[in-house]
Amino acid sequence: MSGEHDHGPQTHRGRLAVAFGITASILVAEVVGALVTGSLALLVDAAHMLTDASGLLMALVAASLVLRPATARRTWGWRRAEVLIAGAQAAILLGVGIYAFVEGVQRLLTPPEVSSTGLLTFGIIGLLGNIASIAVLSAGRGANLNMRAAFLEVVNDALGSVAVIVSAVVIATTGWTRADALAGMLISVLIVPRAIKILREAGNVLLEATPTGLDLDNVRGHILALSHVRGVHDLHASQIATGLPVLTAHVVLDDSCFHDGHAPQMLDELQACVAEHFDVSVEHSTFQLEPATHNRHEPGAHR
Repeated sequence: MSGEHDHGPQTHRGRLAVAFGITASILVAEVVGALVTGSLALLVDAAHMLTDASGLLMALVAASLVLRPATARRTWGWRRAEVLIAGAQAAILLGVGIYAFVEGVQRLLTPPEVSSTGLLTFGIIGLLGNIASIAVLSAGRGANLNMRAAFLEVVNDALGSVAVIVSAVVIATTGWTRADALAGMLISVLIVPRAIKILREAGNVLLEATPTGLDLDNVRGHILALSHVRGVHDLHASQIATGLPVLTAHVVLDDSCFHDGHAPQMLDELQACVAEHFDVSVEHSTFQLEPATHNRHEPGAHR
C-alpha cells in the first residue's frame, strides 16, 4: 500500500546554460593569459575553469535528463543523474586541487618568472565573469545537489581569481614571484574540502544511506505510538535524489483492523506521520500492513 505524489524536479537549466557560457569564455581568456604570463596561479585557475566548464556542461545535461519521464525500466526516470554527475564534478575538482598543491610546492622551490601585469589583467577578467555566474546561479543554488555543486564551483573560481589578483599585486610591488605559487596552493586548499563534501553527499545517496536529518529511531517511535500499531520492522529510508526521500516499512496492526475496515485509515495516519512530524518530510512512503500472524510467513524480519 503506498501513496503517489508528483515530484517534478527543479532543474534551472536556463541558469546553468548562462553560467556555462560565461565560464567557457573566461576559460579561453585564462588559457591565453597563462600562456602569456607563465603564471601557475592562472594556469591552475584555468584548469579549474576547464573542470568547471565541463562540470557545468554535465550539470546542464543532468538537468535535461532528470526531466525525462519514468518508464517501466527506469521507475524513477533519470532523477539520480544529478547525483552521479555532481559526484563526477567533485572527483575532477579533487584531482585538480591535489595537482595544484603539488605543483605549487615545486614552484616555491624553483620559482619561474611571472608577468604581474598580464596576471592582474586576466585575474580581473576572471573575477568579473565569476561574479556574473554567481549572480545567475545564486537563486537556484539550494534546489538540488547538482545546482549546489555548480554554484560551489563558480564560488571557488571567484576565490581563485581573487588569489590571482592578490599574487599579481604582490609580484608587481615586491618582485616576490613565489606569491604566484602560494596563490595556486591557496586555490587548491579552497577546492579540496568542498570537493570532498560533495563526494561524501553523493556517495551517501548512492549507498542509500538514511537522509540527513531523518532519525529512524524517532520515526519508529512515532509509528509505534499510533493506536492499533503492534510492531514495526523492515524500516528503511533512502534518497533517490535531492528533495526526494523515500521510506518503506512493515507495520503490524491489531487483527481487528483487518476485520472492521480500519486498515485504510491506519495507512492515512502512517503516511501523515512521516510526512508531517520530522525535519525531513517524507511524502513518498510505502507501508505493508500486516496482522500479527503474518510474521510466521516471512523468511526473516529485519530492523
